[in-house]
Amino acid sequence: MTEIILIRHGQANSGAADEAGYDRLSEMGHRQAAWLGEWLNATDPQFDRIITGTLTRQRQTAAAMGFASTSEDARLNELTYFDLARAMEVQHGVAAPDSAYDFYRYMPQVISHWAEDRLVDIPETFGSFHTRTVAMIEEIAAQHGRSMLVTSGGVIGMVMRHVLGLDTDSMTRMMLRTHNSSVHRLRYVHGQLVLDSFNATPHLDAADRAHARTFI
Repeated sequence: MTEIILIRHGQANSGAADEAGYDRLSEMGHRQAAWLGEWLNATDPQFDRIITGTLTRQRQTAAAMGFASTSEDARLNELTYFDLARAMEVQHGVAAPDSAYDFYRYMPQVISHWAEDRLVDIPETFGSFHTRTVAMIEEIAAQHGRSMLVTSGGVIGMVMRHVLGLDTDSMTRMMLRTHNSSVHRLRYVHGQLVLDSFNATPHLDAADRAHARTFI
């Protein structure tokens, strides 16, 4: 049996203006991760491997969950949103919005431009992001047992694109609906990856934790 559990990191420093400032968990992010760790320990805590990306918010999420990573893999690192946003403004005159409402309209434009190679002088092309994400998930799928991967929303979106055959717009809309500290389950069945569940947050189901359901 091969099962892959993808975990999105807890809420990061959403008020940041650059990648470095964003890359740490907020107080809420630490709390979300701790609740998730409690839920996993009470249900099925046994994993054959626990892998995080190399980003601080991913490492902090695993630590707050109470799970020690067995290794790190930079292919689990997130796309560099702030670099894409700067390129979008400089090259196409489209500035990043201030409101969450406008962000949901803005992000599909950014990803579309990126996927169509209409953003230049950026750290990573869409094709490279796709290649490293797919290579990583297929390598993990080829191993037996249960794997926990602590990663980010863009990587999860790209995995969904690969598994479900999504177009770019559908992938982006799934990314935008991915909760902080959410759980996504994949299984390797009859030679291919299949999706068992998407965006689960059982550790936030209690009424007094409704405020902890965050996307950004």
